[in-house]
Amino acid sequence: MVKRVRLWDFKFELASGSKLPVFMQIVQKIIEEIQAGRLAPSSPMPSTRQLALNLSVNRKTVIMAYEELIAQGWLSATMRSQTFVSPNLPSSSGTPSFPPTMKTVAESASTNIARFITQQADVLYFGDGMPDTRLIPSNVIARAFRHSLLHSSKNNCLAYGDPKGIYALRSSISEMLNMERGLYVTTDNICIVRGSQMGIFLAARVLVKPEDNVVVESLTYPPARDALQSCGANILTVGLDEFGLRVDELEEICRKTTIRAVYVTPHHQFPTTVTMTAERRLKLLMLADKYDFYIIEDDYDHEFHFTNHPILPLASNDKQHRVLYVGSLSKVLAPALRVGYLVASSALIERYSQEILLIDRQGNSVTEQTVSELINTGELRHHIRKTFKIYSERRRTLEGLINEHLAEHVDFKMPVGGLAFWILLKDGEKMQSLLKRAIIEKVGLLPAANFSTEKLNLAAFRLGFGHLNLEEITEGIMRLKKALDAVRANI
Repeated sequence: MVKRVRLWDFKFELASGSKLPVFMQIVQKIIEEIQAGRLAPSSPMPSTRQLALNLSVNRKTVIMAYEELIAQGWLSATMRSQTFVSPNLPSSSGTPSFPPTMKTVAESASTNIARFITQQADVLYFGDGMPDTRLIPSNVIARAFRHSLLHSSKNNCLAYGDPKGIYALRSSISEMLNMERGLYVTTDNICIVRGSQMGIFLAARVLVKPEDNVVVESLTYPPARDALQSCGANILTVGLDEFGLRVDELEEICRKTTIRAVYVTPHHQFPTTVTMTAERRLKLLMLADKYDFYIIEDDYDHEFHFTNHPILPLASNDKQHRVLYVGSLSKVLAPALRVGYLVASSALIERYSQEILLIDRQGNSVTEQTVSELINTGELRHHIRKTFKIYSERRRTLEGLINEHLAEHVDFKMPVGGLAFWILLKDGEKMQSLLKRAIIEKVGLLPAANFSTEKLNLAAFRLGFGHLNLEEITEGIMRLKKALDAVRANI
């Protein structure tokens, strides 16, 4: 058992002008701090000598206060005269309370994201398409971190730096984007962000003014929609089909009203996995130029495209600088590393850097230096190739299991990329029954309703497979089959 020590001084002030004896003021103050949660159950208290020194009082006064608190049960003492907050106090006593209005705002703002990530330990979740963190090359990343820190005097990664991100990483990413994704960018066109979600938020913050119209697909990524709304956007929706966003519907909207931006995931549409066709991509770019709006292109998992024919981003054909390209390394390295990038004109990048100065001054330069080294040494490319093979096998396994065990219940098209399948329930009226039964069978699904603000009556769900190994995928499909069979039998 690790011995608990107080790493920081416990500091507080006594009220001036109080008529209470000093030792009782100390008693009252410590009780208040325990009830407020500042002093947690079992946490060590400062010694009587140290507290007396901090408060500029006689040590005997503090001893009297501690003895009174021990007698009341607020504190406890050990054989070695160490004093601790009593372990029997309710841990919930320190839960902060909010005014009703603030609580309502906090809950409504986080509803979509919370339901997106909340999980229970005994349920097998297919999820939204998360990577498998068990595949992360921790030793390689640790070695790169160590190298960055040991050479910090040369790379200056421990000092304040450019809010756009360190030059080395922006240079590494620009080369990667130019070579592999057909872009024409320099370091001046790149801003490093803490994951794609921050990139989307920054794009919205700079582009959108209150009541500006922003278009998203009828099924879309909830946190992106929330980010746009948080910046004052009025959200409009357009339909999508097997070819991607319905550009004909978008053009109808543009004829009737002014829009500021369109948010899309054209490579592997979220959540349906559809890849937008080349014809529609060109049409979307033409509309952006004709009707003067921007395109926020979220290319969240570009690396995992399983066909031989590469699909280049919208940004690779952007001649009029209408596309704000958002990418991330979180899914190919580790979500917790929080490294993404935002690509735009140099003028917009400067504006994004000003916003970053307001938010958190700059990113984590040590992490950025480490990721740059992983790219430049080829470790990142090696890891992508390794995980690509693993995810390919999991994708084929999931396809085979669905065809073997679920074909009588569902329809689907094999996705060309991404780490998830989009599944359509044949008997659409059974969708709610399936979700209820899935809970009983302890299998987690993400239904279409999670991705729409219009409450579309669509009997479909997303099956993310990337974070599950072959045994877990098999077990998940068996549980799902049980749920589907039970629903059909009206059990």
